[in-house]
Amino acid sequence: MAEERLQKILSRAGVASRRKAEQIMQEGRVTVNGTVITELGTKADLDRDHIKVDGKLLRRPKHLIAIALHKPHRVMTTVSDPEGRPTVMDLVRGMKERVYPVGRLDYHSEGLLLLTNDGELANAITSASTHIPKTYLVKVTGLLTPEQEQEFRDGIPLGGRRTAPAGLKLMHRAQNPWYEVRLIEGRKNQIREMFKHFGRLVEKLKRVKIGFLELGALKPGEFRYLTAEEVERFRRTAAKRAAS
Repeated sequence: MAEERLQKILSRAGVASRRKAEQIMQEGRVTVNGTVITELGTKADLDRDHIKVDGKLLRRPKHLIAIALHKPHRVMTTVSDPEGRPTVMDLVRGMKERVYPVGRLDYHSEGLLLLTNDGELANAITSASTHIPKTYLVKVTGLLTPEQEQEFRDGIPLGGRRTAPAGLKLMHRAQNPWYEVRLIEGRKNQIREMFKHFGRLVEKLKRVKIGFLELGALKPGEFRYLTAEEVERFRRTAAKRAAS
């Protein structure tokens, strides 16, 4: 194959999304023919060059796969954890192809998580330009006022910049109500921080949908393979949204 940018090669090989691959390079964890590469514009050829990540030789996946997992509460969305906590990788042991999480759910959240070895698919889903929405059910400590609800939808200042417009719908009215939240961005702990802005704490958070794909009947810890039609639908959706 012709030479490609190294971060694109890492992404195609399923190491991580392109953005995460760039971070991995900048951390000095990638070598090409024995030389540490940190410059993002560097090109290489996976079929010709010896490319290693953390000392492990990179090989092209034999089969591209994607799975939908119901991440349980108190499980890390990482490949490993220095504190020894369980990770989503513990739930998919024994697979012939190694997969990686697409995006993240925090330790105390649960719900739908995609894992794949298809870096281009991961990039299509996580890229800011595609705005693929993600839907959550959230239990919080108190109702928002109508004015607060509208402010939540319009965007609030968070981390020095305003959040993108969001969907918000009251699902169950109670002292500790449930809301449905729909986001097109994914900042760290965003939903928790948005409710905290209004003096409400999140008690439970569950992602139930990514784009068209629903969590469905998957129980915590269970997963299923995405069909070829579902993968292709994600690609078409991402391309359409990016173009618009």
